Amino acid sequence: MFDIGMTELLVIGIVALIVVGPKDLPGLFRTLGRFTARARALGREFTRAMNEAADESGMKDVARDLKKATDPKSMGLDALKDAADKFEKWDPTAHPAAEHGKEVLEKSQKNAAAKAAERAAEPAQAQSMPEPASEPDPQAQPTGKSDA
Repeated sequence: MFDIGMTELLVIGIVALIVVGPKDLPGLFRTLGRFTARARALGREFTRAMNEAADESGMKDVARDLKKATDPKSMGLDALKDAADKFEKWDPTAHPAAEHGKEVLEKSQKNAAAKAAERAAEPAQAQSMPEPASEPDPQAQPTGKSDA
């Protein structure tokens, strides 16, 4: 806590021996020990009270969820697992676009069959229709009025 080494403790002990004296030194250390024990007990009690308050308010659950949400390892693995699950559950025939594609395919097949039937009927109609008249001869004289 204070990061005091052995040499510092020795210096403090010598100064206390000189200032307090050898008769009162054991009583001083006893009092110092009691004070330290009380301070530690108060610290533990405060920590326990804060932990209980956090438990009652659900703070630990929030902290745990926040740690899970911000953990980059689990975030990447979760996304990978979700993608794998989606791929395993994927059914290409159940997708609405696939159904629409089937409808479009059926319509195009019906249209192709109708056009093929029309083409087959065209030669029969062409034989039953009369031939168009021939075009007039451009060298022929007009039979109408003259401009003279």
